[in-house]
Parts: sequence; structure tokens; C-alpha cells
Amino acid sequence: MQFKTKMIPLAGAIAFVFAGAASAQEQVVKIGHVGPISGAIAHLGKDNENGARMAIDELNAKGVTLGGKKVKFELLAEDDGADPKQATSAAQKLVDAHVNGVIGHLNSGTTIPASKIYHDAGIPQISPSATNPKYTQQGFKTAFRVVANDGQLGGTLGRYAADQMKAKKVAVIDDRTAYGQGVAEEFVKGAKAKGVQVVAQQYTNDKATDFNAILTAIKAKNPDVVFFGGMDAVAGPMLRQMKALGINAKFMGGDGICTENLVNLAGDAIGEPGKIVCAEAGGVEEAQKKSMDDFRAAYKKKFGIDVQLYAPYVYDAVMVMADSMKKADSADPAKYLPQLAKANYKGVTGTIAFDAKGDMKNGTLTLYTYKGGKREQIAVVK
Repeated sequence: MQFKTKMIPLAGAIAFVFAGAASAQEQVVKIGHVGPISGAIAHLGKDNENGARMAIDELNAKGVTLGGKKVKFELLAEDDGADPKQATSAAQKLVDAHVNGVIGHLNSGTTIPASKIYHDAGIPQISPSATNPKYTQQGFKTAFRVVANDGQLGGTLGRYAADQMKAKKVAVIDDRTAYGQGVAEEFVKGAKAKGVQVVAQQYTNDKATDFNAILTAIKAKNPDVVFFGGMDAVAGPMLRQMKALGINAKFMGGDGICTENLVNLAGDAIGEPGKIVCAEAGGVEEAQKKSMDDFRAAYKKKFGIDVQLYAPYVYDAVMVMADSMKKADSADPAKYLPQLAKANYKGVTGTIAFDAKGDMKNGTLTLYTYKGGKREQIAVVK
């Protein structure tokens, strides 16, 4: 009995040595993801996080080797609550955790302040949804985005209001966030360039629920279109109050309002097709439609819910980052960053390639309206 008792720890020690040798052959690559998992737009933040998780799970299932060692990708998910201060804290936490790259943030107002922290640490960052042009105008070589920016998005909506909706007078509301203000300013530029009169400019915030004062002021101006720069959580109640006040103007907005959930938030104020027109900063042309449909089906099977908005772009952002690591044969940010800058990756959402600033080359936009309680595509434009 004594002989056997001595052998057990010895066997355990041998097993430990082999386990240590095996784990030495595997390296962990940490990918950070940040979005609002709490607050009014938590449904969008969770959608983004799900997109990242889907990509990480697929990479691990397929198996990736870097520098002769098998890689295990690990997702470090943080919540920024769509708040700039919380965003910088989350960014610092990821830097301290020595992540190899970051996907996020969701909002422009959180992405921009966080981007300096990642830049100073030399960590590549890809935002799947921040559209304010300032993000990539800071001269940070670590900053990229996989969607078109507000200059393209707001300007396109402004021109569409004039050319297709035949608007002569528009009223503009924004929520004073970096995103809301940016997309509204670009809408105004696009509309004015087409001779449209901006009869009112009003402001709210991203937590507001009562818009009666600003909507009453707008009603007196009798606009053809009301444009809102902000998110769906505010747009829904705003649409309900417009209906209650008898404002019959059409309603436009950027990607922040352009979600499946807007139907639930706005209720019967959603109106007939063409009443609401919004644009998503991205979109697939006919050749890419099958891969996007396949992604949406796989997402629903995995999570039991539909894609809200940007999950496919988050998925592609993770995949293009991983592909750059493969090309560099390293997860060291300094080594794979040059590969990321010259990426030419065919993703679910189309070909991902960046210009010198980190913006998408040939970024597409998708215009939508709502019909029968569902978002319906109008057109894909560039």
C-alpha cells in the first residue's frame, strides 16, 4: 500500500509535466470588444458582442496556428454604457489586460476618446459602427472602421430627401452626441446643396423621452421631412409624439435609428412604407446577398434572435483582424498592424480594404423603410 501511495503523486507530476508541455504549444490571443451592454441601447451593444463571439467561436473551431503554435482566441467583452467616461475606463482595462486587438466601440462618442488610449498602447482598433469622420482624422495608425462615415451617410440622406422624397423644407433634430450631431450636420450639407430649406434645427439628448416642446416648434414650420440624428431608443418615442401632435412629415435618420427594434419602440407611429427612411452605414450588393443571408440564419440559430444591426460588421472586423495576424504569422500588434492597414479581405459584408486614414474604401450604404412591421430595403448605394 505504501508503494502505491508514493506512485500516485509521481504519476500526477508526470501528467502535470505533459500538460505543461502541451499548453506551452498553445498561445492565447485576446480580442477585446466594447459596446453598451447596459442602458437604452443595450440591445445594439449585445448584438455587436454576439457578432464578435460568433467569429471567435468559428476561429477556434477551425483552428489557427501562429508562429508554429496553435492559437486559442479569447473574447474579453466590456460594457461602456454608451458613455465616454465609461468607455475610456473600459479601454484602459483592456490595455492593462494586454489584449492583442480591439473591436469597438459602437458609438462615435465612445470610440473617439477610447481610440487615443489604444493608439498610445499601440493596439489596433476596428470600429464596426462608429461613423463620425473625426475618428479617423486624428492621425492614429491604429484606428480603422468597416463602415462608411457620416460624410457619406448624412450627405446621401440629404440628397435623397431632395431628389427622391421631393422635400422642399426640412427640420433637423440631433441628440448632441458625436454621432447624432455629426450625421445631422452632414444631412444639412447634403440637403442644402440640393436647394432644400432647413426651417428648424432643434436639440435633445440621448436619454430624453419628452419632445413636445421641440416638436411643437417644428410643427409650426410645417416641414416635409423631420431628420433625427440619434439612436432608436429616442427615435421611437419621438415618432409616437409626432403622431400624437399631428405632424405628418416624413421621418429620416441614420444607422442609429435603422434597426428592426424601431418597430417595437415606435408602435403604430411607424406608418406606411416611405414614411420613415433611414440608412445603414454598410450593406451588401446582389453578389453578396447570399453570404449575408447565411450569416443571419447562422446568427439566429446560435443566439435564438434576429440580427439587430451591426453584428455582421463586428464579425467581419474580428475576421479581418485574425486574417492579418495569419498573414503576419503573429498576434503581436506591431507585427500584424502593417498587414491590417493593407487588408483586402472578402467578408460577409463585402470586401474590406482601408484607405490611408483607416476608412473603408468604397463604403456602401443601404437605404431602408418599414413595411408590415419589418425593415425593408430600398437600395444599396455608394
